[in-house]
Amino acid sequence: MISSVQNVSNLSMTRALGAADAENSASSSAATMPGAAGAANGMSFASVMGNMASDAVTSLKGAESMSFAGIKGTATTREVVDSMLQAEQTLQTAIAIRDKVVSAFLEVTKMQM
Repeated sequence: MISSVQNVSNLSMTRALGAADAENSASSSAATMPGAAGAANGMSFASVMGNMASDAVTSLKGAESMSFAGIKGTATTREVVDSMLQAEQTLQTAIAIRDKVVSAFLEVTKMQM
């Protein structure tokens, strides 16, 4: 189910964001605002967005595995609910960012040259 989200990394490769994958493995997000952490560390916009996409995939996979653990009976209801709420918040954030990027792209395409 969540494995189809892995295609996000394929999209980044086709749009010249492949360098973000190398930076993603070496960096970690310590601050609460990824943009501020990226600016402080000298990371590019592509690497920050790549980090956020990787974190979103990890969160969704964790929620999926936690829900399976809940079905098996190895996880408590509270753990499953917390994991699902975190995944939902991550998904809503990703959708909001996508909407802003599309809106900005449409504004740029409307500009006269």
